[in-house]
Amino acid sequence: MTRLIFWCTVSALLLPPAVRAQDTTRVQPPTRVITLNDAIRIALAQNSTVRFARNTTLLDSLSVQQARNNFLPNLSASTSTSQGFGAGSQGSNSLAISGGLSSGVTLYNGGQNRNLLRQAELTQRASTSELARSRQTVVFVVASDFLALITQQEQLRVQQENLTAQEQELTQLEQFVKAGTRPIGDLYQQQAAVASTRLAVVNARRAAERAKVDLIEELVLDPRLDYTFDAPPSEGSTSKLPAFNLDSLIDVALAQRVDVQAQALRVQAAEREIAIASAGHSPVVTASAGYSTAYNSANDAAFAAQLNQRRGGSIGVGVSVPILDRGATSIAKQRAQIQLENELLSLRDEHQAVALEVRRAYLDYLAAQEQVAASDAQQRAAALALEAAQARYRVGLATFVEVTIARASLIQAQSALVSARSAVVFQQALMSYYTGVLDPTNVRLGG
Repeated sequence: MTRLIFWCTVSALLLPPAVRAQDTTRVQPPTRVITLNDAIRIALAQNSTVRFARNTTLLDSLSVQQARNNFLPNLSASTSTSQGFGAGSQGSNSLAISGGLSSGVTLYNGGQNRNLLRQAELTQRASTSELARSRQTVVFVVASDFLALITQQEQLRVQQENLTAQEQELTQLEQFVKAGTRPIGDLYQQQAAVASTRLAVVNARRAAERAKVDLIEELVLDPRLDYTFDAPPSEGSTSKLPAFNLDSLIDVALAQRVDVQAQALRVQAAEREIAIASAGHSPVVTASAGYSTAYNSANDAAFAAQLNQRRGGSIGVGVSVPILDRGATSIAKQRAQIQLENELLSLRDEHQAVALEVRRAYLDYLAAQEQVAASDAQQRAAALALEAAQARYRVGLATFVEVTIARASLIQAQSALVSARSAVVFQQALMSYYTGVLDPTNVRLGG
């Protein structure tokens, strides 16, 4: 007993302080259940890409407000105070105060203010469209991760069902070996198969947990807590899949994709930049108005009387005609034209990229349909082959190796069918994303 107490004490002292200080009696927090709609809502609120895009939209809205304020007159107040000191015994000190208000407004500057406002509005609309695309992207990624988790959970279910069947067959085979109707080698093979299936279950469970971690990362959730992601109900059978037309899909994508619309708006904004630069050759007409008054203590008149006597105002119109600007306007126009060409090239590349994305998604969707049909036929045939092999083995017409091979083929076919069905659902979601019709407020996995 003394040795036991000694070694327990030494072990406690060797543990790191952080480990010794842990509260092992803390109650485990309850598991949080998250549905697909919950996950989308969390992602739209937490995702950094969406928040960056939202902030960009807010900044562009401030630029619009600033461009509108350029049409308003300014107003400024000024005042000055001076203290005079007289020289000699006859001198006297005096205090002088003057103040005034002035205001000015631009009447004409070659349409520069108007084009600046229009350019700011186009840029804001473009950033708003890009924000919408960012929301679609986040929703698509979350739905894809959710689908990946569902797929891994289905693969785990397949392996668990296989393990149950393998264990039942092992129990039956043990009885056959005890009765002397089957060789001991078959029992060893089945024991190895059960162990291999248990390893497959462990790997499948690990893959499902990693898929859950991917969702936790995407949703920016607390990794310390436990979460259960509730799979949405199936929205239909993969046997009734929609048929698509490639030309129609491309037309829909070019018309609906908000990122294409955003790039078209940036082209229009670049055209306004040329007009803004061209205004550098135009005269600038401004109007101004001012009011001022003053007071001097050296004057015998009263303060209010002096302010009334010395008040004055002015109204004027000024015209400024640029004659020589050292080529600044010409250089600005050339830069604006180059920028417009770059935006046009980006728009062309955007159209090409969208069309190719849709084409690839269309071909992958057709291939996924064929994979589902082939995997379904493979699964049915493998199930029949296993039943036949088991029946032949019971009457001694087949070896245990044949049964093992037939079971492995069935598990492979079941796993392939799960992957194929998930691929079809994924390709449907991908088609909605690439054509731009994905609605962040109404997302379904399948159907």
